[in-house]
Amino acid sequence: MTTVVLEIDPQLYLLLQEAALAHRLSLEEECRRRLAGEERPSRYLQALVAELRADDQQRRATRT
Repeated sequence: MTTVVLEIDPQLYLLLQEAALAHRLSLEEECRRRLAGEERPSRYLQALVAELRADDQQRRATRT
């Protein structure tokens, strides 16, 4: 399994924690729920996912 380390703004982290509590989910489950599109899309999370995908593509390109 791959481990991903994210640097998240402290205010955003608190908002995610509050949303997780409100939905009775863990923080990880809340993030997955948002990424799956079950919540209004977050521009921040969409940008983060795009950056992670670009990094992954670049990493794969350097291996070959």
